[in-house]
Amino acid sequence: MSANKVQRRLRIKRSIRNKISGTPARPRLSVFRSNKAIYAQLIDDTTGKTLAAASSAKIDGVTNANISVSNQVGKEIGAKAIELGITQVVFDRSGYLYHGKVKSLAEGAREAGLKF
Repeated sequence: MSANKVQRRLRIKRSIRNKISGTPARPRLSVFRSNKAIYAQLIDDTTGKTLAAASSAKIDGVTNANISVSNQVGKEIGAKAIELGITQVVFDRSGYLYHGKVKSLAEGAREAGLKF
């Protein structure tokens, strides 16, 4: 990945974060995508605490995150949120395009019962 591509994503990420923020009633669902895994966190920005997290790295037998694994991670973070009594979140795609793995994670979270 070239430096320009990384800088572009970080610029978009800063723009998104200036507009959205998580609260205790409606935390931020943040997505991070690496070359091998995909991660999701529920974050309360007022206190700076992570309420719940899920990742493809913790799923047994998974070496690379693909679209179906991303959907499983979305369902897992959705289930953890429902256990905490959270039904609504703010989706933070972290500068990634809403496409492929990020979209699959969001759809999995919606299937689990989250609204955003």
